[in-house]
Amino acid sequence: MFSNPMPVPLKLDTHYDVPVDEYWGGRGNELPTDGYFNGQIAQFHALSPNGGRDASPLALDIGVGMGKAMTSLTRAGFDAYGIEPSASFREFAIDRTGLSPNRIKLASVEVAEFAEHTFDFVTFGAVLEHLTQPAAALRRAIGWTRPGGLIHVEVPSSDWLMARLVDLVYRAQGLDYTCHLSPLHVPYHLYEFTEKSFEAFAADTNCQIAYSRLFVGETYAPRLLDPMLKRAMASTKTGMQLEVWLRTAAGH
Repeated sequence: MFSNPMPVPLKLDTHYDVPVDEYWGGRGNELPTDGYFNGQIAQFHALSPNGGRDASPLALDIGVGMGKAMTSLTRAGFDAYGIEPSASFREFAIDRTGLSPNRIKLASVEVAEFAEHTFDFVTFGAVLEHLTQPAAALRRAIGWTRPGGLIHVEVPSSDWLMARLVDLVYRAQGLDYTCHLSPLHVPYHLYEFTEKSFEAFAADTNCQIAYSRLFVGETYAPRLLDPMLKRAMASTKTGMQLEVWLRTAAGH
C-alpha cells in the first residue's frame, strides 16, 4: 500500500535528519538493554547453518537509529557494522552506547557502499516503509550478503485491523481520510506491506522466505475493547507489524 502521487523528499539526508528528542517527543530514547533485539538474534541462530555459531558472524544494521540493535549484536558476539542517514541519530548512538564511529557510516542505504558478499546477517528494522524504493534497497542488501545469508525485515502491515476499522469510521462520515501510512510526520511512512509483497520479491531475486510472522501490536482502543480486538487480530492475521526473514540464494 502506498500513496499516489508519492511524496518524494528533495534530499534524502535532510529528510531523515530529525533531532532524536524531537522524533521521540522525549520518550523512547533510553539506553539499549541486554534484552533488546535478543529475539531476532535467537531467530538468526535458529535459521543459520550450524546454528550460526561461527565465530563473530558479520552483521549490518541498516538504520542504526539510537544504536540499540547494533549494541545488542555486538554484545552477542557479532562483528557488527551499521549505516545511519541521520547525523543527529548517528551522533546520539556513538555518544550514548560507545559504538565506534568507524563502524557506523553516515549514509543512506541508497548510497552506502560495501564489498559484495560481506555480511552473514543484514537487518532492516522500521526502515523499508520510509524508503521511496524499498525493493531497490533490498536488492542492494542482497549484494552485500553472503550466499545463504539472512536478511531480516520488520515493516508495518497493510492488513492491520485497526487501520481498517478507523477507515470504516471515516467512510461512514463521508470522508476520504485514511489511517494507513501513519505516522503523518517526518520521516513519513511511504509504504505498508503484506507477506505477498515479499513472496513476489523473493521469486524475482531468487531468494526464499525462511521465516515470517505477524505481531499483533497495540490497538489504541479503549481498555474494554483491547483484549477482544487483539484476539481478533491474532486469529485473522491482521496484526500491526510484519516480520520477514529472507535467505539469499546459495550462488547469488
